[in-house]
Formats: sequence, C-alpha cells, structure tokens
Amino acid sequence: MIRTTDGTTVRDVRFAGTNGTVMSALLYVPKNATSSNPAPGILAVHGYINSRETQDGFAIEFARRGYVVLSLDQTGHGYSGGAAFSNGFGGPDGLKYLRSLPMVDTDQIGLEGHSMGGWTVLAAAAAMPDAYSSIVLEGSSTGAPFAQEGSTTWPRNLALVFSRYDEFSKLMWNVDRARDVPASEKLQALFGTDASVAQERLYGSLAEGTARKLYQPNTTHPGDHFSPAAIGKATDWFAATLVGGTPRPASDQIWHWKEFGTAIGLVGFIMIMLGTFDALVRLPLFATMRVEAIPGAEHRDRRWWRVFAMDTALPAVLFFPAFIAAFVLLPASSLLPQAVTTQITLWAVAGAGLSLLIGRFMRQPAASPQSDWTRSIALAAVTVATGYSALWLVDQLFLTDFRLWVVAVKLPSLRQLGIAAIYVVPITFAFLVMARSLANAAVGSDTSIVRYIAAILALTTGFIVMLSVIYGIFFMTGSLITAFDPLSTVIALQFVPVLAAVAVIAIFTWQRTGSYRPGGLVAGFLVTLYVVAGTATQV
Repeated sequence: MIRTTDGTTVRDVRFAGTNGTVMSALLYVPKNATSSNPAPGILAVHGYINSRETQDGFAIEFARRGYVVLSLDQTGHGYSGGAAFSNGFGGPDGLKYLRSLPMVDTDQIGLEGHSMGGWTVLAAAAAMPDAYSSIVLEGSSTGAPFAQEGSTTWPRNLALVFSRYDEFSKLMWNVDRARDVPASEKLQALFGTDASVAQERLYGSLAEGTARKLYQPNTTHPGDHFSPAAIGKATDWFAATLVGGTPRPASDQIWHWKEFGTAIGLVGFIMIMLGTFDALVRLPLFATMRVEAIPGAEHRDRRWWRVFAMDTALPAVLFFPAFIAAFVLLPASSLLPQAVTTQITLWAVAGAGLSLLIGRFMRQPAASPQSDWTRSIALAAVTVATGYSALWLVDQLFLTDFRLWVVAVKLPSLRQLGIAAIYVVPITFAFLVMARSLANAAVGSDTSIVRYIAAILALTTGFIVMLSVIYGIFFMTGSLITAFDPLSTVIALQFVPVLAAVAVIAIFTWQRTGSYRPGGLVAGFLVTLYVVAGTATQV
C-alpha cells in the first residue's frame, strides 16, 4: 500500500546489460507518467552488499513526487548477474535502460546512489555525460578508489549528502572525521573554493550545470537509508534540478510505514518457522525426537558464568581479527565466490573451534541423549523451507522481502543457492557448536522466558558492548576507532538481531526435543541463506 500510494505501480524488471549480463531492478511508475506524458526519471542505486530494496525509502518518495524510478541491483548483487564491481557496477546499463522507457522524459534524468551506489551512478554519468540532469551522492564521493575524479564542471549539478557520523570519511574524502568533510581539500576542489564548504549553500550555477550543495544530516553511513533528513535532501535537490513531477515538501514522507510492515514480516518469518517446527515434532514421523530437555546446569555457579563469559566474549573478540584475516588470506575465488560470506564463515568456524578447545579444559555437564542426524536434518530443512515459502508467497503477492533497515531476508536466486552449498557445511557446524553451548548453559530452575533472555544475552552482549564502545566514542568525538575497517564495523550491526534470532531458535527447538542438533541445523541453514542472498558475489 505504501509503495503503490497515489496509483504508483511497482514491478520487477530484468534486462540485458553489457555482454548480455542479466540486470535486475524494481521499476516505480507514478500514474502521471505515460508514453504521451513522459515524466522525469531517476536511477537509484544501493551500496555495497545491499540490494535494490535497500533504496525503498528513496524510491517511494521519488515516485510520490512524480518521478519514474529504476531501483537497480548492482552487478553481482541481488538478482543481477556478473561479478561485483564489473561493468561500471551496472550503472551505465541501468541509465541506458531507464532512458529507453517510453514514459520517461529523457531530458530530465536524475541519478542517486548510496555509498558504492554513488560510484555506480558516477560510472553512468561518465559513460553518458549528456544523458542526465543532476545527481545526488549519499555517503559517497567522486574520485578514488572507484569513481572518476570530480571537478567544478563534472558531474553535472551535484548534491552531496554526507552525514556527520559517516564511517567512511577517510575512504571517501580523505579526512578522519565525517564532520570535517567540509574542510576536505578534495571536496573544496569539487566545489571550486579554497575555504571550508558551507553546508546548504549553493555553489556554482544550476543553469550552467555546475551547481554544488553539501548536506550533513546527523546520522551514520547506513543510517542514510533510514533518515528522513537524508531522503528529504535528495527529494529537494531533484525538485530544484528536474522539471516535472509533483512538488511535495521534504517533510511529507511515508516510506517508514513500509519499513514497519516488512519488519512485522521479518518477525513473522521467524515465528512461522518456529510454529512449523512445533507442529512437525508432534507428527508420528518425528515422535522419537520428543524428548524431555535436560538443562546443563542446576543453578548459576562459577562454571555457568565462565561459559556465559566465553559465549558472549569470544564472538566479539574474534570478529575483527577473523574478518581481516579472511580479507587478506582468502580473497574471492571460484571456490569462495563471496568475500563477506567467507569472512563470516571464518569468524564462525574459528569461534566454534576455540569454543570446543576451551570446553575440553572446563568441567562439562554429562552428555544428554541427542536426536538422530537424519531426522534432525529433515526437520530443520522442512522448517527453513516453510519460512522461505512464506517469503516466496509475499514476494509473489507484494514484490517485497522481509526487512528492517539493513537486516533483510531475501529469496536466494538459483545462482545464490549454488553458492550457499559451498558455505553451508562450515557455517552449520559453527552454529551446532553454538546451539550446544546454549543448551549446556540452560539452568533447570529458570522459566522458559528467562532461558530465552539468558541465551539472547549470551550471544549478543559481547557485540552490544563492542558496538556501544565504538559508536559511543564515535558520536562523542567524531572519530571511529575501527576506521581501519569501517565496512566490517557496519556489518557488525547486523550481528545483534541475527544472533538474537539464533538464540531464540536454539532454545525453542531444544525445549521441544531435548537436543541441540535441530536448532543448530535450522540456524546454520538460515544464516547461510541470509548471508549469501544478501551480499555481493565477486566471482
């Protein structure tokens, strides 16, 4: 309802790009845009390891203002083919397709991109310098490492929305703190000034195509997608630089209700799987799996607190070392085609290995009977398949996935299912170890609710503390203490909700089967699909 407000239609489009590469996008067409009455068009592109739906906040508001919007999957992302970073990230192909649509006024084209999506639309602007009217870069930059260097005349009519707490200020504008971007020599050269760039002051000339404006909302790099200010600045710039459309004040925004709806879907996705699991274990086929759960501890003694400390600290302590090691030692290849998935796999396996090693030196509870592997695998597979069947149905009916901000469950493509087969065994092994540790830490005197809370805290407290320190210092000083790896810092934000969901799944399934195996398998299958479908494919 939110996407299609005021008669806008949204459809999934696929088209052939460079060398026949299949490109994917969502096409938003407002009711005012027809072949007899063409409307301005906007190419909107997500950042690295995101997908076309990540731009929904921008796309919804652009379409409400009468613009045809092509929300593109970059190459190697979402449902677009090719490898990440190839073919100008897919930007030139996206712009060419947008201009081919009969309901688009080709004299009034806007380009908008977040992060690496900014480099995508800059690639389009460089390839087709006369094919657009204006551009908005959100948390992005001209120049190195992947975009053509900017000047006072290129790109045409540029607005830069670079938040005061953007984690990538060093990469984008060669300054240590995002709040100091106005003093960046690189930015000053782009704006044609020797002084610090004044926010929201117009530099250059709109009529001559040399206009420049800087906005710095109070949010983070990923926060641009969830910021009314960041989205509003983009709509204002296109209102000033594109002729046509339906004027609306920047404050008139409804995209957040779509996020609210898909967030309910995200919670429901987990609930459907848990309900499916609960129903399945009541069937005769799985009757032997219904075993009373035996808690690993009678009360919280020293051993329990040691296990808790290990469970919560180890994943956070290993996070940056494992991610950096994978980046350096395990570059993307035909055997490991997704760099971020490889990083997560190494982190998970390293944590599981250390957990097992440490466990040998700690007094462990007596092993309880476990469900057999065949039925456990079958039960986990059907459970996860049911959740993804619900996602498929919602996709067919409403053309959306389940998401809240950057936490998104997407349907994997056939290509991504093949990639998931590469990673599923090591990731599932790691989550089996994690589920076993949670079962061993269950306290007999606890109520079910307390067990859920304890498990969630065990898996997330380390990340919560780590992120609180990182972002607490960041918000107070403007300095990111993990600036050596800002991408992994942003990725870490997803670990809190994902691990919380894993904890719920582990305890729910253990309480119904007395075994950690079904829950560990469900979590392993689920996390593998979640990561593979939601990141970039380099090879």
